[in-house]
Amino acid sequence: MNNVAVLDKSALNLRRKKAEGMSLANQAYEQIREEILSGELAVGDVLSRRRLATRLKMSFLPITEALKRLEAEELVECRPRIGTRVRIPTEQSVRYNSVIREALESQAARLCAQNITAAEKKEIRTSARHLDELQKACASNPQDSRFLFSVNTYHMEFHLRITELARCPGLYHAIEREQVLVFSWLHDLAANRFVQPEGFHSKLADALCSGDPQLADEAMRAHVQNGIPTVLERLVKQKVVDSWRLKASKA
Repeated sequence: MNNVAVLDKSALNLRRKKAEGMSLANQAYEQIREEILSGELAVGDVLSRRRLATRLKMSFLPITEALKRLEAEELVECRPRIGTRVRIPTEQSVRYNSVIREALESQAARLCAQNITAAEKKEIRTSARHLDELQKACASNPQDSRFLFSVNTYHMEFHLRITELARCPGLYHAIEREQVLVFSWLHDLAANRFVQPEGFHSKLADALCSGDPQLADEAMRAHVQNGIPTVLERLVKQKVVDSWRLKASKA
């Protein structure tokens, strides 16, 4: 079984396990969030509570609770008496997120380089090679939204693992709280940016395993900043219609 098949099967099993024992509001939250982060619900798509309730076979209450949670996480935006839609990234939000992410992850990289063990170096290098292979496969078939979601989830877990290896719980919680990895994921989706440089994460892993905090810091800063100009350029060119009513969606 190849890496793609293994990843798809693992993602499916994880979704099934997470759904067990969940409240309806949590199930709705997880489903809508996954559809946003897989690109099935695109930037600017209008989210109808009635359609969501019908499609997910739920009442309005859990749908409303889920959308409120997604609004708090800034994945959707709501206007009273007008509606709800998938949030449209702005130039300011993209730049703000990259600044915060660079500050947090570069510090995580420095600490990781200082504290990582021999066994952990092997682990992070293996994960990086696997991630590079998956992203290459993803770039060749970006229309497969389920696989795209699975690869991006693996990508986020890779970066969170680096923060764990920094051995600074406060830093880990800050990265989770600020959702910098989720927003970077969403911005890449909005800009249709799927292709990464050759060996992108393997080169980062080499720097993290070097034992040189300064080298790891510089590598992570370059890693985070890679693609930001492309994302900004493409978002401007796309000119997403700033409408709450005209753009229909399956939701």
